[in-house]
Amino acid sequence: MTIYEAIRRDHDIQRNLLDKLVDTSGDTAKRKELFKLLRKELTIHANAEERHFYKPLIPTDMMQEHARHGIAEHHEIDELIEQLEDTEMDSSAWLKIAKNLKEKVEHHLDDEEHTFFQLSGKVLSEKQKKDLANNYNNYMKDHR
Repeated sequence: MTIYEAIRRDHDIQRNLLDKLVDTSGDTAKRKELFKLLRKELTIHANAEERHFYKPLIPTDMMQEHARHGIAEHHEIDELIEQLEDTEMDSSAWLKIAKNLKEKVEHHLDDEEHTFFQLSGKVLSEKQKKDLANNYNNYMKDHR
């Protein structure tokens, strides 16, 4: 498995949770549970990705700007999660922020999959792609 397959698998988990989350309503157990799962998934994924995908690419001139952009987007996603934590779950504002989060995350994932993966693929060797996947997967396993 390469780092791209590992990350894409987790992106699919996030997309699935986001779809389910914006489909919920009110201050329900289901909404609470999905939000908790999504928050944890986004947090550990961002940490694993920054550590085992972005960081090794930052020294490369061509990738530096993209890595910084990705990290900045992780922070924007964190801010939306904080807004959700500070908003009443049964208010219409909560769903509006959740939809913003869904949009932001999906944009970020598409960006990575269509731009970042292609560019970094030219920089990383096959061995590096596999080694990064092992490191990334081990991090995810230890923190899930």
